[in-house]
Amino acid sequence: MKKQNNSFLSKLKSAFAILTIVVLITVAHLIYYFVLGNPANFEGGNPDNHPLPGNYLGIVYKGGVIVPFLMSFFMMVFTFSLERFFTITLASGRGSISEFVRKIKSHLDTNNITAAIAECDKQKGSVGNVIRAVLEKYKELADDTSFDKEQKVAALQKELEDATSLELPMLEKNLVVIATLASVSTLVGLLGTVIGMIRAFAALAQAGSPDSVALANGISEALINTALGIASSALAIITYNYFTSKIDALSYSIDEAGFSIIQSFNANVKA
Repeated sequence: MKKQNNSFLSKLKSAFAILTIVVLITVAHLIYYFVLGNPANFEGGNPDNHPLPGNYLGIVYKGGVIVPFLMSFFMMVFTFSLERFFTITLASGRGSISEFVRKIKSHLDTNNITAAIAECDKQKGSVGNVIRAVLEKYKELADDTSFDKEQKVAALQKELEDATSLELPMLEKNLVVIATLASVSTLVGLLGTVIGMIRAFAALAQAGSPDSVALANGISEALINTALGIASSALAIITYNYFTSKIDALSYSIDEAGFSIIQSFNANVKA
């Protein structure tokens, strides 16, 4: 039943990710055309003309059709980062992970499995769920006389691995989106800059005479893509590294508590 629930949650989160991406791309395009492309931002009230002096909305609009995609990338990184932050915070449980592990060890030292399970119920979250499943298996195996001690330890280790494999993948969900955006944003930004530079020099060539103002405007508009791409990439790299470090810390806590449980089982349960 638990595997079915996790499978359903996984499908639901995948659908959420796809829907979020579609919605954010749509929102970015609406902002680009109706906010940045508002005629009031341009000379003569025409988006085909130069932006009004100091009007940054118009300047960003002139970055070209790549700009709304880069805007959507930035919003995706921000949205998925918030989603991961709340998910990982909930997975950590109600209290300090290190304090929770210390209490589990303390109860195991006195072979008080019931109290250790009660601590898991208080902690909740992914760490509490995994440790509780292992402790329940501990109690079951301790009273089982059909296996020898070595088989019991192997069964306890397998329970730890199975419980961990059910919980931790949910924490890594959508991190692949952030990791992808970290590299793609910069490349798409450079593509937008190259296209903008081509357009700027092509317009200069058609003019027939050097126009430093037009060239400067064209270059600044082209570089808007690079700026947006780098900003999205930087945010994605920072958040990705932050969340992976948090997940690693949770994994370490689970391994630490799991090792203590197996040691306690070896010391307190007879063959």
